[in-house]
Order: sequence, then C-alpha cells, then structure tokens
Amino acid sequence: MARRSSLKGDFQLRKTLRGIHQHLPNELRSAMQEAADMVLEAQRELMPKDTGAAAAALEAYVSSNGLDAQIGLRGKKDNREFFYVKFLERGTKGYSGRKRSGGRNRRSTMKTDGSHFFGLYPDIPARAAHPWLRPSYDMNRDEIITIIRGAVRQTLERAGQGARSGPGN
Repeated sequence: MARRSSLKGDFQLRKTLRGIHQHLPNELRSAMQEAADMVLEAQRELMPKDTGAAAAALEAYVSSNGLDAQIGLRGKKDNREFFYVKFLERGTKGYSGRKRSGGRNRRSTMKTDGSHFFGLYPDIPARAAHPWLRPSYDMNRDEIITIIRGAVRQTLERAGQGARSGPGN
C-alpha cells in the first residue's frame, strides 16, 4: 500500500544528483524527508479512524540519496494487519447474496465460520470511499515542489562551485 513518489522529469538530472550524492553532502534527503513528513501528517489527519491503529502504522521512508520516498503502510506485517485500509480508501461495491449472475438462485446452505452465523444469504452493504492517499499529496503539492526545487538548486550550485574550485583550476 506504500505509495512511491520521486522527482519527476529528466533522467539525466536524477543520474547527476545520484553522482553528486556520492561525492558531496546534499540537502535532498532532508528536503525530501520534510516533504514526506508533511504528506504523512496530512494522511494521518484525513484517514478515517475507528481505533487509530492504522493511522499510527503509517510511516515515511526516504532513500539515502534523497531521490525516492515511500509514504504509507510499509512492510509485509503492516500490510497484512491493516489490509482493510484499501477498502476505506476506495470504498466497496456491496454484495447481495440472493442471486447469482444470470438470475439463478443460490444454494440454501448456511453461511457460517463455525462460531458466527451470517444467515442464508448475507447482505453486505456498500461503503462510500474516503480517499486520503492522493488528497494528502494534493493539499501540500505546491509547498513540496518549492522545498524540493530549493534543495536541488542548492545541491547543484554547491556541486558547480566545487567543480570550479577544484585542484586543476
């Protein structure tokens, strides 16, 4: 469920920024972490809460070079435990168990898991969607772009100054 976001645009710029990261300290990671934290806080506010456990399990991860960020549920354990957040995000269609496709009737067997009886034909109501992933990014989009552009500009300026003041010049 983790949503991967990264700098969009020229692949040559990404290659240059990766190379700079290996030689110079840069501001990309801290800027991307700041942007990811903004989105994470917005997700926690927008996510519908019953107990709040799923909202507390959300986390932001930024790669060491600062070019990639993952925000949301991370890891197999959290994705298994909080599998239902996709239904909160997108909603559900609902289900009426009375008829099969083509109008044919269903078998009249009991629907039970051994301890709970669900009835002969359980009706599962449709649930409305409560999106929180994309709106959390859209709310902060302009500020995120400003933060990341500033960090890229500072990193490229520092790399340009380092290249001009190198040992051969």
